[in-house]
Amino acid sequence: MLDQTHPAPLPPETRAGREWAQLLAKYREPSSPRAAFELCVTVGPFLALWGLAWWALSLSYVLSVVVALCAAPFLLRLFAIQHDCGHGAFFKSRSMNDWLGRALGVVTLTPYDVWRHSHSIHHSSSGNLGRRGIGDINTLTVAEYAALTPFQRLKYRLYRNPLVLFGLGPGYIFLLENRLPLGFMGKARYWVSAMATNAVLVAVLGLVAWFGGLMPILLIFLPSTVLAATAGMWLFYVQHQFETTHWEAEENWQLHDAALEGSSHYVLPGWLQWLSANIGIHHVHHVNSRIPFYRLPEALRDHAQLAQMNRMTIRESLANARLHLWDEKARRLLSFAEARAVIEAA
Repeated sequence: MLDQTHPAPLPPETRAGREWAQLLAKYREPSSPRAAFELCVTVGPFLALWGLAWWALSLSYVLSVVVALCAAPFLLRLFAIQHDCGHGAFFKSRSMNDWLGRALGVVTLTPYDVWRHSHSIHHSSSGNLGRRGIGDINTLTVAEYAALTPFQRLKYRLYRNPLVLFGLGPGYIFLLENRLPLGFMGKARYWVSAMATNAVLVAVLGLVAWFGGLMPILLIFLPSTVLAATAGMWLFYVQHQFETTHWEAEENWQLHDAALEGSSHYVLPGWLQWLSANIGIHHVHHVNSRIPFYRLPEALRDHAQLAQMNRMTIRESLANARLHLWDEKARRLLSFAEARAVIEAA
């Protein structure tokens, strides 16, 4: 007899995002020993490289900058750990996640409570054309772009220019924008988060300047921070900006389908995947954000279809950087040149 209480699972090719979310729930359980290990092997090298770069100041400024840049990937990994804390996915304890996240927020220049709220909005609205604007890369449809004035089009083209997105943008966001709870200015708790982070950051940098002068700040802190921010901005960009990504009108939008179809699987060499804390397995993360980063590869090993879904190589990601506008009819991202042809043909 058929078991009516446990229906047979759907074949992989017919699974929707909701079914994947349920199937992946078994990977959600964090391991505190594993989390502690991941934290140690990230904080340890980061501090060691910072110390080495400081020592190198007495030998060569150039050498100091080079060593500082080597610390940037570990700073990026600390941000990824903070990211998991925000999802309650790093330690089992909610309070341990939150206090570690707040401490790391000083190092990553990111007020934890402000960012956690903004990022939760990103997860709850990713791919929803009716809820754009918080925690994502601003993306217009072809029709919206066509309706803009020439000056508005110029502003959007400048915003989407790689020199702005990955040149000026990362430093502006992490060094300046994050100093205020923009978007949540009316909530006291977010002001407390931002101002407390700023106060501790000023105190730490003040101690650095007291003991080492301005050079550690100019040649170690700033280069490592800006490089880590740039790499993080690039990773965030390629996670959702690809030709066959998913955007849907609000009335037709479904959370889990948007998560599955609108997030990439960025295939990186093993060492880059480790330094980025598996964040390239982004489609799995978005379908079930409570899965710790150190368990994401398990999901790919156990489910071959997920390993093949939304795959993007580094070469392909570079090509996707030229795509800027969503075509609602063709359901794909277009370059400005492709969009112009569509607009002229309409």
